[in-house]
Amino acid sequence: MQRVEDDTIGEILVPAEDLKRRVRELAAEVSRDYEGKDLVLVGVLKGAVLFLSDLMRHLDVPCEVDFMAVASYGSATKSSGVVRILKDLDAVIEGRDVLIVEDIVDSGLTLQYLLRNLAGRNPGSLEVCALLVKPERQKVDLRTKYVGFEIPNRFAIGYGLDYAERYRNLPFVAALKE
Repeated sequence: MQRVEDDTIGEILVPAEDLKRRVRELAAEVSRDYEGKDLVLVGVLKGAVLFLSDLMRHLDVPCEVDFMAVASYGSATKSSGVVRILKDLDAVIEGRDVLIVEDIVDSGLTLQYLLRNLAGRNPGSLEVCALLVKPERQKVDLRTKYVGFEIPNRFAIGYGLDYAERYRNLPFVAALKE
């Protein structure tokens, strides 16, 4: 297994093989649930790019892909709670089945904002597929239909998740050393 040597990479929270297995399982669930539907995957940039790419490759249903970029962290390790849209969707989602593909649900504030924003565009359905959730950090009650892994309250890096734009390329999810 590839290991990037860096003294800021802490304990591995989700090994690469577990990520691969769970992404295939999630894709099978999504494929079953969206068979015959007009699926639009909305990737939340930048963190969800690897997860979205791997998930899409395993889907058995046609789908369209679009992206949103939002900011709530900056280079900090805690969400500011203020969400800004940096890039909005290009596609019209009215009447379509939308699946938000998110890297991590931490406080839930960013996702709550996205759900409200996208619901206002009248999609046919609106669900969430999150690779990681931190149940003990959630400040709002959100229904996340598809969840990859629950992780402890540690700052996660790797597999798309970053700290100050670094570590996204790790093939596993690790905790940032404090």
